[in-house]
Amino acid sequence: MADKNTQYAIRVEDVSKVYRLYERPIDRLKESLSITHKNYHKDFFALNRVSFQVKKGETVGIIGTNGSGKSTILKIITGVLTPTSGSVQVEGVISALLELGAGFNMDYTGIENIYMNGTMMGFSRKEMEGKLKDILDFADIGDFVYQPVKTYSSGMFVRLAFALAINVEPEILIVDEALSVGDVFFQSKCYRRMEEIRQNGTTILMVTHDMGSVIKYCDRVILLNRGNFVAEGEAGRMVDLYKKILANQMDELDEELMKMNDFSGDMDKKEGKSPVQKDKQPDSSLELMKSHLTINADRTEYGDRRAEIYDLGMFDERGNLTNLLLKGEYFTIREKIRFHADIQAPIFTYTIKDKKGTDLSGTNTMFEGADIRPVKAGDEYEVAFRQKMTLQGGEYLLSMSCTGFEQGEHTVYHRLYDVANITVISNKNTVGVYDMESDVEAEYKPALSVKRGNGQ
Repeated sequence: MADKNTQYAIRVEDVSKVYRLYERPIDRLKESLSITHKNYHKDFFALNRVSFQVKKGETVGIIGTNGSGKSTILKIITGVLTPTSGSVQVEGVISALLELGAGFNMDYTGIENIYMNGTMMGFSRKEMEGKLKDILDFADIGDFVYQPVKTYSSGMFVRLAFALAINVEPEILIVDEALSVGDVFFQSKCYRRMEEIRQNGTTILMVTHDMGSVIKYCDRVILLNRGNFVAEGEAGRMVDLYKKILANQMDELDEELMKMNDFSGDMDKKEGKSPVQKDKQPDSSLELMKSHLTINADRTEYGDRRAEIYDLGMFDERGNLTNLLLKGEYFTIREKIRFHADIQAPIFTYTIKDKKGTDLSGTNTMFEGADIRPVKAGDEYEVAFRQKMTLQGGEYLLSMSCTGFEQGEHTVYHRLYDVANITVISNKNTVGVYDMESDVEAEYKPALSVKRGNGQ
């Protein structure tokens, strides 16, 4: 029996989910009939002894690559799946928004599904009638609510499903990637509503690939990989670890985890040593900056290779090598170029694009009037571009190149398209692509002073 006084809304203890995989259908029958109990299957651990706790009123994110077990653990928490071993304790009424279709009868109308799901959650028909207007207003799908949901578009479906989940006053709200289906306006509406219920003390457990949302909304983040618990902690730190997994930098991930568990550096903080604010280059002179970043393995690159961009880095305002940048802070893009031929006037560039490939910003050493000397084969240049991040929160792509002009013709020596991603985290997004950083002045004039100003 659950303890009503517990501070935890969810406790997951040593949970494993194991699936048996058979190479051929006949192997399942052979195994069931085997007198010697011979195994014809391989065990696949969707989850392997995962443990964590979620406090009441917390907003916790679960992140990880596809196949890491995120959706599986949510289904176990909500009772859709049964764990192979381990236990889950839940304190409170759960409202869950899992994959599209979960909990809905496709042949029922929207109205019928609202009442059916309300009954499954323990609400009477009369109670659901009292919530119906709020649900329909939020979903805003018009007369489609009287049609079978199998006729809905994915957008209409998720609008109704989220409207139902969010308006039944849940003690625990569980959301699994569903918001990625709706349009940007509906997503914004959902996040505003989530923030409202969060302020009212609702516990939120969410799975998403939107790292901006993770950092903006989550008090704490749990990182899973291939069914295993990796780490939990502050959102920005966990996102950095997640990007190491994406880039297959497992050795670096292990080093980072060791540092997280090593408290020997606390003495420096106690002695009042100030942190170094300059760019923190890798410890070894042989180690490349790009080994600390998420680099696109499928990048496009071309050029005559008389020059080679052999290393690159992005540094935040604190000098950390990272793909994660904060809006409003200064950051530095560095590129190292090695020359394989004599070049009279090389030009170094960078460009930031959105996911659709639209150029959003960028510059080069010619535009900036930098003093770039002629180079000979074997020479190297290290170029640093420092600027303020004014792009809105979101995901972007970085390209860079070394080019020049020869006999009036533009020549590309080496160009890297979409070589790395940039995740911009923002606490204030304005309209459009970037923030013009407006200064706002507003003078309030009460009615009484207005009348006096008119001579009354």
